Amino acid sequence: MPARAKPRRSFLRRLFGWIWKGALAFLVVSVLWVGIYRFINPPFTFTMLGDVLHGQLITKQWMSIDRMDPNMPRAAIAGEDARFCLHDGFDFNALRQAYQRNQKGGRIRGGSTISQQTAKNVFLIQGGGYVRKGFEAWFTFLIEHLWGKRRIMEVYLNVAETGIGTYGANAGSIRYFGHDASRMSPTEAGRIAAVLPLPKKRAAIDPRGFVRRHGNALARYVNVVRGNGLDSCVR
Repeated sequence: MPARAKPRRSFLRRLFGWIWKGALAFLVVSVLWVGIYRFINPPFTFTMLGDVLHGQLITKQWMSIDRMDPNMPRAAIAGEDARFCLHDGFDFNALRQAYQRNQKGGRIRGGSTISQQTAKNVFLIQGGGYVRKGFEAWFTFLIEHLWGKRRIMEVYLNVAETGIGTYGANAGSIRYFGHDASRMSPTEAGRIAAVLPLPKKRAAIDPRGFVRRHGNALARYVNVVRGNGLDSCVR
């Protein structure tokens, strides 16, 4: 009997060894990956790759947050994450409220913060369910501690989709308004922010219905964000 049990113990020992080494390798690679992107702008994302593989042309033009009109991050905060400067990457109150709304039916709403969306957009694929959510939480933790809020907002506003094949607020501003994001009115910033949740189904130019109403509302909230200091971490 002992002679038969030995190979099984040996296999389990090797299996746990592989799992341990794999986990350690992922830990090291992920920390280095996030650390590099603290100083180097992400050149590409898996979402962009998916568009390319489907034959979609990609338009993007990086603009630093120093050059971008402050109305754009304010509109993003107003539309996507009002507590962006206050939480540590996760807004559990927003997640609970989103869950309660979704239980009532109707349009599914998410409770992801800008930090979580940035982690997903930069390091992960769009699908993946709970497995991806687990990795998303890890990368959110890393960027919060290795990047800081200002860098998170800068990356978010440069990699988020703002239309079919269009990535970043600057490329979106050029596409929709004919000028770059260094000068944006509250209305322009609000309309791009209104597109962010469903960029493949909404357009900021000549918007109708929800995009027009929500964009105009966000344009009004831009001054609220500024007046209440909700953008203090990105100024």
